[in-house]
Amino acid sequence: MAVDVKIKNLTKRFGEAVALDGVSLDIRPGELFFLLGPSGCGKTTLLRHVAGFYEPDSGSIEIGGADVTRLPPHKRDTGMVFQSYALWPHMTLAQNVAFGLEMRKVPKAEADRRVREALAAVQMEDKAERRPNQLSGGQQQRVALARALVVQPRCLLLDEPLSNLDAKLRLEMRMEIRRICKAAGLTAIYVTHDQKEALSIADRIAVMRAGRLEQVGAPLEVYRKPCNRFVASFIGETNFLPPDFFGDASAFAGAKSLSVRPEAIHLGTPPAGIPALRFSGNLHGTVYLGETAEHLLDPGVPGVPEIKVFELNPSMLARDDSRRADAWVPPADVVPLIDG
Repeated sequence: MAVDVKIKNLTKRFGEAVALDGVSLDIRPGELFFLLGPSGCGKTTLLRHVAGFYEPDSGSIEIGGADVTRLPPHKRDTGMVFQSYALWPHMTLAQNVAFGLEMRKVPKAEADRRVREALAAVQMEDKAERRPNQLSGGQQQRVALARALVVQPRCLLLDEPLSNLDAKLRLEMRMEIRRICKAAGLTAIYVTHDQKEALSIADRIAVMRAGRLEQVGAPLEVYRKPCNRFVASFIGETNFLPPDFFGDASAFAGAKSLSVRPEAIHLGTPPAGIPALRFSGNLHGTVYLGETAEHLLDPGVPGVPEIKVFELNPSMLARDDSRRADAWVPPADVVPLIDG
């Protein structure tokens, strides 16, 4: 049965460095929850506190209503999937998966059944007698998932599990991990620095910086409505513009800057009847990427840098640096920010 995870005012210092600064989170039963942020932001430290590898200086952790703050890892009923697969090279896949059950003294007949079910869940049951060095990186990661699943954890913890895979395998394994977690009815906490990984499969995301939570929300909410400049720039790409860039600054009263995603900017003039904020500039610096073209548009406004524009499915390219272009943005795609 899926459980909730409640983290309350968690604080951790390593010497003078503050790794976690009063972090509080409520993770819902059955949720695939992502901790996202740059290196050193505290996301892995937070995950390791949930796993029981660290004890906090203050604060508490509850899993399924039980306070586990001071419990050792093996008494928390969590399963951990590491960045390195950590498979025993001298053991078969079945033996690797069974290892946690042996430590828990599960009877052999039940252990064999659970190993078969766990390997089947990750589509590796036909390779049970192989050894790790006979597998690809993606297959080894599947086995690492099976090893975590076989102990029937109340909560699955994943620490950058796809970072050692190539780009194609990462894409394949993203949805596979989501499928496995949902099929098993697991609450899962997943650490990554890869924004697209988080946006593509998370139910909710917590963006972290310097041991604190910057924003928590669904992927669409965090991407389209970032709460501050850090989140806007960390999740995808954006243009920061002054509040009066489109003319009347009163429309964005209280904002210190505006965030406009490159894909929200349209070249040309808006269709009749469509609300639009208009501007123009010199278009140059085009990079053609097949499905998109990335343009730089110089608005000629002092203090305003060149504006990045993403054009989807471009049909023709003009690389004339002196070409003047009109552009427009739907007002709903302009996000006012109060932190400059």
